Amino acid sequence: MKVEKFVDILGADFFTGVPDSQLKALCNYLMHKYQIDPNHHVIAANEGNCTALAAGYHLATGKVPVVYMQNSGEGNIINPVASLLNDKVYAIPAIFVIGWRGEPGVHDEPQHIYQGEVTVKLLEDMGIETFIIGPDTTDDEVENAMGDFRKVLSEGKDVAFVIRKGALSDAPSVSYKNDNNMMREEIIRHIVDVSGEDPIISTTGKASRELFETRTALNQPHKYDFLTVGSMGHSSSIALGIAINKPEQKIWCVDGDGAVLMHMGAMAVMGSIKPENLVHVVINNGAHETVGGMPTVAAGIDLVAIAKACGYPNAVSVENFEDLDRELKAAKNRNELTLVEVKCAIGARDDLGRPTTTALENKQNFMEYLDTL
Repeated sequence: MKVEKFVDILGADFFTGVPDSQLKALCNYLMHKYQIDPNHHVIAANEGNCTALAAGYHLATGKVPVVYMQNSGEGNIINPVASLLNDKVYAIPAIFVIGWRGEPGVHDEPQHIYQGEVTVKLLEDMGIETFIIGPDTTDDEVENAMGDFRKVLSEGKDVAFVIRKGALSDAPSVSYKNDNNMMREEIIRHIVDVSGEDPIISTTGKASRELFETRTALNQPHKYDFLTVGSMGHSSSIALGIAINKPEQKIWCVDGDGAVLMHMGAMAVMGSIKPENLVHVVINNGAHETVGGMPTVAAGIDLVAIAKACGYPNAVSVENFEDLDRELKAAKNRNELTLVEVKCAIGARDDLGRPTTTALENKQNFMEYLDTL
């Protein structure tokens, strides 16, 4: 169905969420209509964040908000749904719009397979009534479902529309760009050049895909890298766990701005422990690029100041390759926790591939390599 019709049926004037490629039509529509407007549309740091923000909107206005996300974000909403929104607690109504990655019977990436299997069950377990919208779902069917949902919402309960691949169409064209010059894939190549045979833990999305292809292009083995293909926001914590247990080995984390924002508390933990062998590289393009390019708030915050406030002994920001190489080499030779923020352009190769090894193979090869260090 057309995304404009879908939004019209929802009848809401406040939307908050975390972008998803399955919901690109909705995300682009909201960006085209509202941009980022605190009164109508806010892209949050994580799905729990936007659920609580929606609750505040309802408390202030008495109206029903819309929260959108990929189904991978269901884990982040369990606590606020169960202990805040639920009708046995504060009875705060909300409409969830959830992109169904890993839908059974539909080919998808490995990190989505199990999440796809339990998507609807998790919603049901949380007491959220659901309606699935597919490419063949009619406007009348969605209107009827929304009619039923209004009674549920009036009782202080929550509802969800689960969006199958290709269900929403006719999105307006929106261009996402910034003023930075360095491309992420080339940044990753520079990191690989400096890190040598040091282990790298890379964040979810295109960064891991580009790291894999960089190794292939250089005829290097993939055993050096742990590709965090899912679990957005947790690569730095994985890297911390490795660094603590391999204290004599330099460990690199290649992170993204959206991932850092999603679970920023990890930086405080990192800064309190101060592993001397860890280099935390944050490639910051101010965008959720892997799922379409919608903005994060990271372009307007001072990550270096945040890192230092969290206890990182060293933190710098670079905007060109000369400074990048200098800071990467300094971090490699320094026995102190270091953060390097790299200002990055939005964009990637159209023919960017995906890892040809399975997640399990990646884990096994990486662990075998770590065992030799």
